Amino acid sequence: MARHRGGRHSVKRSFAGGIAVMLVVALTGYLFMTNLRFNRTATVNSDTAGLIEQRVDEVNKLNAEVEKLSADVSTMTDLVAKNGSDATADDAGSGATLPAVDGAGVAVTLDDSPMWEQAIDSSGSSEDIDKYVIHQQDIESVINALWAGGATSMSFMDQRMLFNSAVICSGNVVSLHGKKYSPPFTIYAIGDQDSLIKALDDSPAIGIYKQYVSAFGLGWKVERKKNLHFDETASLLQPLTYASVLGDASGTSGDDTAGTSGASGTNGTDTGTQGE
Repeated sequence: MARHRGGRHSVKRSFAGGIAVMLVVALTGYLFMTNLRFNRTATVNSDTAGLIEQRVDEVNKLNAEVEKLSADVSTMTDLVAKNGSDATADDAGSGATLPAVDGAGVAVTLDDSPMWEQAIDSSGSSEDIDKYVIHQQDIESVINALWAGGATSMSFMDQRMLFNSAVICSGNVVSLHGKKYSPPFTIYAIGDQDSLIKALDDSPAIGIYKQYVSAFGLGWKVERKKNLHFDETASLLQPLTYASVLGDASGTSGDDTAGTSGASGTNGTDTGTQGE
C-alpha cells in the first residue's frame, strides 16, 4: 500500500514541473521578443533623428546662399539704376559724359609736303612718295607727346580725344571715330604750354619727323593758344576694336595701322582719364 501512494505523488510533481518549465520558457520568449521590438524602434528613431538633423543643416546652408545671392542682385540693381539716372538722354548707354572744357594750350599742325608731286614719275607712281606725306605714326607721336607733357584734354581736328580714341590711316586720309579727314591735320591740347612744347621737343619720334620736315618739306607748326574750347561729348563714341592690316593698294598704310596705335590708345586712356 505504501509503495502505491508514493508513485502517484511523483507523477503529480512531474506534471507540475513541466507546466512551470513551459511558463518560464514562454515568459522568457515574451521578454525576448519585447526587447527585440524595443531595440528596433530605438534604432529607427536614432537614424531618423540623424537624417532630419542633416536635412536641417542643408536647408540652412541653402538659405544662406539665397540671402547672399539676393544681396548681390540688390547691389547690382542699385548700380544699374544709379548709372541710368546719371546718364542723359543724349548719351544714353554711353556710361559717362566728358564736360565741356576751356583753357590755354597748344595747337600742332602736320601737313603733306608740297613737293610730293616732284616724287611722282611719268607713270604716276613713286617709290619715295611715303617720304612726302603724313602717316598715322606721325600723328600718334604728337598725341603721345602731348599726353606725356601733361595735357588735360585733347582734340583731333573737331573731335575730342577719348580713352579709346585711335587715329587710323587709310590711304591718303585718316579717320577718327568713323569720320575721315584729309591733311593738314591739327591736334589741340589744353594744359601748361611750356610743358607741352617741351614734351614735343623731347620726343625722339618727333625729332625724326622734324628731320623729314627739313629734308622733304613736311608741314610742322606749333602755336600757343590762349583759350581753347572743347565741347561736351559722350565718353564712348567708338566701339572697342582691334587693328587690322589694310590692303596693299594703300601702300604702307597697313603697317601704319598695325604699328603704334596701341601706344596711342594706352596714353589716351591713362592721361585722359586723369585729366578729365
